[in-house]
Amino acid sequence: MVDFQSRDTRRSLGGDESEDRDDADDPDETTGEDPSSDGSSETGDDDPAEDEHDHGSEHADHDHHADDLETVSAAVLTVSTSRSIDDDASGDAIVEVLEGEGHEIATRELVNDDYDGVQSAVSALVNRKDVDAVVTTGGTGVAPADVTPEAVRPLFEKELPGFGELFRAKSREEIGTRVVGTRALAGIADGVPVFCLPGSESAARTGTAEVVEPEVGHLAGLSRPHDIEEE
Repeated sequence: MVDFQSRDTRRSLGGDESEDRDDADDPDETTGEDPSSDGSSETGDDDPAEDEHDHGSEHADHDHHADDLETVSAAVLTVSTSRSIDDDASGDAIVEVLEGEGHEIATRELVNDDYDGVQSAVSALVNRKDVDAVVTTGGTGVAPADVTPEAVRPLFEKELPGFGELFRAKSREEIGTRVVGTRALAGIADGVPVFCLPGSESAARTGTAEVVEPEVGHLAGLSRPHDIEEE
């Protein structure tokens, strides 16, 4: 690098060799850097490693949502021995919320409070090609006939504990400490998210609107096998 300051000094002093030597020995004059500097730039240049980390984080965030489904095709399963499809306020609430957000209902079914019946019904639904998610209502309490968690949990390859935690937190605003009696749960069964909600209409509506619907497209997109070709 050409030292313009040293060159100008030599011209102004008419070739004074002692001044030339002083200039050459002064690191401030020859390099323009602070002698106490550790050699790192003080111009505000970003650390390449930090830049790479930031870029990687942004890329990861982007990829994390790349497979989200804008709309899902859901199966709604009511677990009850006392209702029919025509008299099912909880199932109606689930359908209303999902369809109101642009999702589709692939099928709507009803099954008795029976371990084998519930398990078989959910297993059949997650194996349907037109089902991206399953939402059940009923059978999550503590009565002897409430067997939905016991029947569905063995189907999960991955459980989603945060679902029940968030649902109970939301429900506490409405029913207070009675949330301890609900065993709502969710998980991934054969690549399909399954959400099990209580049987009351208010619980089904709250759970679907405030927990299921905001995340169903994300979970359905992430959990499905990625070698599935879109038809």
